[in-house]
Amino acid sequence: MTADRSAIADHLFADETKLVLKLAAEAELSGGDKSEVERLARGLVKSVRDNRTSQGGIDAFMQQFSLSSEEGVVLMCLAEALLRIPDAETADLLISDKLGDRDWSDHVGKSDSLFVNASAWGLMLTGKIVELGRGTKSDAKSALKRLITRSGEPIIRTAMKQAMRIMGKQFVLGRTIKEALDTSEPLKAEGYRFSYDMLGESAMTRGDAARYLKAYEKAVDAIGATARPGSIFEQPSISVKLSALHPRYEEKNKAESLNGLYSMVLALAVQARGYNAGLTIDAEEVARLDISLELFERLAAAPELKGWDGLGLAVQAYGRRAKPALQFLADVAQRTGRVLPVRLVKGAYWDTEIKRAQEGGFETYPVFTRKASTDVSYLACARFMLSRRDVFFPQFATHNAHSVAAISVMAGEDRRFEFQRLHGMGEALYDGVVGKGDINQSCRIYAPVGSHEDLLAYLVRRLLENGANTSFVNRLADDTAPIDDIIADPVAEVRSLASIPHARIVPPQRLFADRRNSKGVPTWHGPLRETLMASIVQHASRSHEAFAIVDGKPLASGHERKIVSPHDNSVAVGSVREVADADIARALTLAVEGQRSWCDLKGRARAVILDSAADLYETNRDMLLALLIREAGKSLDNAQADLREAVDFLRYYAVLARGEFENPTVMPGPTGERNELSLHGRGVFAAIAPWNFPLAIFTGQVAAALASGNA
Repeated sequence: MTADRSAIADHLFADETKLVLKLAAEAELSGGDKSEVERLARGLVKSVRDNRTSQGGIDAFMQQFSLSSEEGVVLMCLAEALLRIPDAETADLLISDKLGDRDWSDHVGKSDSLFVNASAWGLMLTGKIVELGRGTKSDAKSALKRLITRSGEPIIRTAMKQAMRIMGKQFVLGRTIKEALDTSEPLKAEGYRFSYDMLGESAMTRGDAARYLKAYEKAVDAIGATARPGSIFEQPSISVKLSALHPRYEEKNKAESLNGLYSMVLALAVQARGYNAGLTIDAEEVARLDISLELFERLAAAPELKGWDGLGLAVQAYGRRAKPALQFLADVAQRTGRVLPVRLVKGAYWDTEIKRAQEGGFETYPVFTRKASTDVSYLACARFMLSRRDVFFPQFATHNAHSVAAISVMAGEDRRFEFQRLHGMGEALYDGVVGKGDINQSCRIYAPVGSHEDLLAYLVRRLLENGANTSFVNRLADDTAPIDDIIADPVAEVRSLASIPHARIVPPQRLFADRRNSKGVPTWHGPLRETLMASIVQHASRSHEAFAIVDGKPLASGHERKIVSPHDNSVAVGSVREVADADIARALTLAVEGQRSWCDLKGRARAVILDSAADLYETNRDMLLALLIREAGKSLDNAQADLREAVDFLRYYAVLARGEFENPTVMPGPTGERNELSLHGRGVFAAIAPWNFPLAIFTGQVAAALASGNA
């Protein structure tokens, strides 16, 4: 039976200020504990900086590049774009545009890391770095430009892709699971545990999903062979992405995808249980949280998994629903008599969530808009997990020294938990944690496995997270950043803010500086979708009548034609009354007569009317959606897009009416006479709606004509 998840739903768009202050109260430490956290965190940062020369991978990379530097941005663009661009010609144009005039020589030779130098030049020929940095800076820049000119972009393209492979190796433990297991052996000897992630997400076809499932099955066999008797929490595990196992893993396809995923993940979990290995379901976008929790609850109650504590889940602290999601999981664990290994992470899809909320016109964001708020949420969630070790084995994934120190202090003498870090990141930080120092706590490495071709999405997320100026990895790499700032208490930070929501991340409704964004409903969220659908069904049950309006009056006469739904002709939508030729002629005459007075209203008055129309569209949203679904045969999402585009058209042209069309100018006519019609008022326009966007495009045509003074 599904448990009540209403508390989770209530937090989707919770007030950010109230929620963060509540979490801050839960995360706050006593005075003595704060001092101990500061001491531990300061020691970790100092140790990392004192041993800078031994660092490699992303730590060394961030010391040279960040998203605040032009070169860092260029590398980011190339890393992402070269793997995505399908044709050589476009890739060559990108290289020619981005590579030739940057100061790459500033970075060459500044690090002991081969990875950094290869990334700086991005030029790998016959397995060797082109040594252009031996001369002066200007010589090196000239040499790079000459090389591009002489050799052409194709050879540079090949070289850059090789450099991206070098970057990829910093994040991927092995191309195959066997290679990854071999690579992990020396780190196991140092005390590290491993969770292996087979790269691949968002299967586009059932063939993709079948291929990923096979890779997971082989990986569980290989990982399981290395497991040993003893506590499940000390054994290797595999991380599974549900989007890799089903091409339609989404709320609108919930029934079918849940059943398919349940059988696949259950089989993988039973396979892992047979080896005494663990299985963790990875977190993905917020739109998939509800469906993933429902699936997890079913798996936790499966008789085949009774008594096995190897089934785990990842939770992202940047989501406003993180804490109630953990409370729900605690209830699931208690009801099913198990201890859940739960991986708490900060969150990997922040940029995506912000942009999707803006594009969707949501009332606010489902994630926190400040990093400090996410850090506060993380600590509050950590404290809750540590308080429920009867049902949780907490796994804290972080590369932040303050987070590591705070969790260690909150845990006290009970050390039944582990830290986690990503392969290729945080090595220097955890060198002072695993098996040594004041913290002396176990750590599991989240280790991606796969080929270069499967790396793109994962690589871009890692670089975005850690290239941002606010990231701990980036700030740690900057020797000029004061340690006090790096280890600052996020609870104190959020309490010192004038505004907890980030001032530069405006609410989605205020995305545009000159007009309101159209309102949207996240149809992937069950409670909001169900309320909307109930209203749409009610409106769809009504019979609608369409008729012409001339001179402000409806025309009741004329031939009546029945309208039926295109996907089911037995469903009557309503009727339309056709107009006679005489009515059309009268309408045109009235329009010509009224056009001048409409134009004389000036732009501001016309804008008020257009904005009012937009508001009326949104007030009558459910009725319009019902018509779009019934009469045009649209899906709910497509109907909402049609309506929102229509609203955006009205408000966009209202803005133009206030500005560009406020003071129409009189223009000379074609033979030199003064044209009595203004530049922005030409006469009477006719608009013909296309069948596929009957509301949006029709409205856009009409709004443009009206805004510029036409009838």
